Amino acid sequence: MDATRAMEPLDNTLEDPTRPTPLVLGGHTLTSLTDKICAIAEKPRPPRAWYIAITASSSLTLVMFAMIGYLITTGVGVWGLNNPVGWGWAIVNFVFWVGIGHAGTLISAILFLLRQKWRTSINRFAEAMTIFAVICAGIFPGIHVGRVWVVAWIFPIPNYESMWPNFRSPLLWDVFAVGTYATVSLLFWYTGMVPDLATLRDRATTKVRAIVLGVLALGWRGSHRHWHRYEWAYLILAGLATPLVLSVHSVVSFDFATAQLPGWHTTIFPPYFVAGAIFSGFAMVGTLIVPIRKWFNLEDIITLHHLENINKVILATGTMVGFAYSTEFFIAWYSGNPNESFTFVNRAFGPYAWAYWTMVSCNVIVPQFFWSKKIRTTPWMAWILYIFVNIGMWFERFVITVTSLSRDFLPSSWAYYSPTFVDVLTFVGSFGLFFTLVLLFVRFGPIIAMAEVKTVMPVAALEGESKPIGDYHGDMHDEPRHLREKE
Repeated sequence: MDATRAMEPLDNTLEDPTRPTPLVLGGHTLTSLTDKICAIAEKPRPPRAWYIAITASSSLTLVMFAMIGYLITTGVGVWGLNNPVGWGWAIVNFVFWVGIGHAGTLISAILFLLRQKWRTSINRFAEAMTIFAVICAGIFPGIHVGRVWVVAWIFPIPNYESMWPNFRSPLLWDVFAVGTYATVSLLFWYTGMVPDLATLRDRATTKVRAIVLGVLALGWRGSHRHWHRYEWAYLILAGLATPLVLSVHSVVSFDFATAQLPGWHTTIFPPYFVAGAIFSGFAMVGTLIVPIRKWFNLEDIITLHHLENINKVILATGTMVGFAYSTEFFIAWYSGNPNESFTFVNRAFGPYAWAYWTMVSCNVIVPQFFWSKKIRTTPWMAWILYIFVNIGMWFERFVITVTSLSRDFLPSSWAYYSPTFVDVLTFVGSFGLFFTLVLLFVRFGPIIAMAEVKTVMPVAALEGESKPIGDYHGDMHDEPRHLREKE
């Protein structure tokens, strides 16, 4: 291939069986790729859009903490809870945020084990999103118990009264499941960043930055032994994280499935919740990636091929979610249980029909637009659909929680649930916390897994001039082991 042809833009969304799909465009060498990604964290000033976004998100975060303070000083009566709707937005938001965090583990762990190389450009976004979403999710179980000052009792820690938590309570199951998931995901995210943190350390221009990054890099020198241990640790953590994708949201679904309430007591909930979590998680990954790749000119690293694959996963999981909706209705009719039948008819045609059909429109109809290749490969079109998917998945949790509770076995206790301004502002503020953490990581951390992206790039220079592997930033210490051995 001559230099002219090498510089031509490639449409890497075309499936050509005669050659592998290029995952990095722009004719990058190992040096230029390192420079471009490191420059995001090294520039003295980020784009103006970043300042606007961080100001808005941090303001919403302060609103959330103000609402939590108001809740603690006043009581849960400030929420819209009533009889019989004892579960409101707190549980809805908890399940929503746990679901958002699942795509990170799927992209990083499962696709890594399946040797899907297209994950390398987006896995760092997804891993970071997992940690931040779990942080947001963890807020709501803590505050929904009412007496926040005794929230430590949900942990199996002996106390002065020799009281133990109820191990049959789904709340305690959530503590174990989400706690394990957060721990493994944090280790997985941090372990994958070690080689990139070492690269930033070696490029640091200030002493403080060099010391901080040096501590975080754990003394990484890129030796053969370092790479060997890194690859084994990453593989083991991927193996541990993979079953968590299935187990954690299955346990979260048991909050509902182990109850006797019509609409909740169903065995389809574990796979249904897992598919929905992957569905909403990928939509949030796309929501973050589209603007960030534009702000920081990463279109040649996070290409249309990556966006198209994300959209295909959303299409597949959205279809699974739609099938689950229809299965619920069929089983409610087939069971012959009048309470089950009434619950689902009430969802579709009762006082919350507006929420149910919003859910169906966003989660079943909207993903079908991704059958069109033009929409799959047009970022702004896909981004609009991502927003609708996120809206629909929140409404799914709302419909499951509220519609079954608002009309249960006793018509005398039926009531219409309406959130208060505290409910709304707490939820909106959780988005502020999430996006604040994302924006800070984008500004100061390695947002692209450089060491992994380099493994899917051709090593040779554009004009056929071979260069030493370590020439990309002055030494060879953070190049993957198998490439160094080829050299």
